[in-house]
Amino acid sequence: MFSHADPKPQRSTAVSPRFERRPPGDIHALPDTLHPVVRRLYAARAVTAEQLQLEAARLQAPTTLRGIDNAAALLADAIADGRGIVIAGDYDCDGATGTAIAILGLRALGAREVHYVVPDRFRMGYGLSPGLAELAAQTGATLLVTVDNGIASVDGVARARELGLQVLVTDHHLPGHALPAADAIVNPNQPGCTFVSKNLAGVGVMFYVLLATRALLRARGAFDGGPNLAELLDLVAIGTVADVVRLDYNNRILVSQGLARIRAGRARPGVQALLQVAGRDPAQLTASDLGFVLGPRINAAGRLDDIRTGIDCLLATDFETALSLARRLDQFNRERREIEAQMRDEALVLVEDSDAAGVCLFDDGWHEGVVGLVASKVKDRLHRPTIAFARAQDGGLLKGSGRSIPGLHLRDALVLLDARTPGLLHRYGGHAMAAGMTIAESDYETFAQAFDAVCMELLDDDTLARIVHTDGELGESELSLETAHALERAGPWGQGFAEPLFEGRFRILDYRVLKDRHVKYRLAHSSGALGAIHFDGVEQLCDGGWLHATYRLGINRWRDAESLELYVDDVWRS
Repeated sequence: MFSHADPKPQRSTAVSPRFERRPPGDIHALPDTLHPVVRRLYAARAVTAEQLQLEAARLQAPTTLRGIDNAAALLADAIADGRGIVIAGDYDCDGATGTAIAILGLRALGAREVHYVVPDRFRMGYGLSPGLAELAAQTGATLLVTVDNGIASVDGVARARELGLQVLVTDHHLPGHALPAADAIVNPNQPGCTFVSKNLAGVGVMFYVLLATRALLRARGAFDGGPNLAELLDLVAIGTVADVVRLDYNNRILVSQGLARIRAGRARPGVQALLQVAGRDPAQLTASDLGFVLGPRINAAGRLDDIRTGIDCLLATDFETALSLARRLDQFNRERREIEAQMRDEALVLVEDSDAAGVCLFDDGWHEGVVGLVASKVKDRLHRPTIAFARAQDGGLLKGSGRSIPGLHLRDALVLLDARTPGLLHRYGGHAMAAGMTIAESDYETFAQAFDAVCMELLDDDTLARIVHTDGELGESELSLETAHALERAGPWGQGFAEPLFEGRFRILDYRVLKDRHVKYRLAHSSGALGAIHFDGVEQLCDGGWLHATYRLGINRWRDAESLELYVDDVWRS
């Protein structure tokens, strides 16, 4: 039996978790034709029988998205008049995929001239700034469409309209005190929007706008059926998972449909090329691969260089062009990993003795494009809201990227901080779990103290505890390749629809350390031996006896062979 008390986990500066098993739920509400383990997992996640159906026809209709009719009319009129449209995108994976589907979808709907602009993260920063609006106007377009940004771009929208552009904002971020004076806004999180799924990523919002535009053009007699917009769902799935939005029922449909296209070999050439350079078989792709294999390679261009490389890869119409761009993205990702590893190690030294409720970090040698990843690593380590800063190219400024923990809404915390210390934050925005901001370098210590004070006020012992929800133990017969296959088919798993995490106690046959960081175990099993890998697990190394662990069930595929493998999260000594 797995122990929830003693023995204590062997950790260094990381916060010890408290484990709680998910309530079992009502398995009788689900069909008994499901794999028994899958049935238990679905019941524990309150999945209904109806939610097992992931067909595209079950997507929520676009009609309840506030502003969707105005948005469709703007686009349909521009298409009918043959006017130019310019997409203002963002420099992360959600923004890149959203920009790509906007261009591909509008072209398929009959737009003759579609351009795109994206901000240089190092010079312009996030969103539709006045400078980006001026760049958009230079394309000669008359309609500007933001993707994955714009809801907080009051000045940028105003500048675009001064320049004679109509502006359609499509976004999913939380709005500020004032909405931009756009011609239309589509955002499920804007006041008065009754769309049930508030968790659409930016790419998902743009997909819905395309659906509404096709419906309007069809009603106007532009075509009988119109283009098959489902061909864009591979990109919608990638952007949705990579942006770590909650996989509610509607998002699970989007991701499931996109995954099905990729697995069937019907993905865009750019997606196929990225999978080839990553050495992944499309037929075996999982939702986690979208976030950990494809997303980082697309993101790497925006972090280190220019996200247009990623967008152009997704837009490529032939495999050879896509492959050349995918190789560049893969190289960017390798460089990003090296930079991140060094910054992460430096950050962990900085927080070794930290007792702050809200953690701030800064080093004058850190890379601006990677600080968000460092903040995420430290947040996971300490289970504290964390903001990492780097020196901006603009003299005297620091740009920060923050990550939060359940129980503290990061953007709301920044709103409170801004109200109490006006002028300290030059600019900020984001989500509950992630946010970006700009401050003066001279104000760093003041900001760090203010952020810690706000976090101390908003957090309590329960939220500061690192609670890990598990799905209990697997029986000896359930610990099998068959179960692992069933779990793969049962997804997509992800944020808000947690990948199954099990508990177990195993006898260690032997182990070896890989690259001074990871631990590969060979464990006793009824079939003889079972492999387990604990990434970054050297600090929790168990060198003999019994291994208590939380783990995910996986499949190790090598050439034409498959074997069961455990992916360990946390370990205990007997």
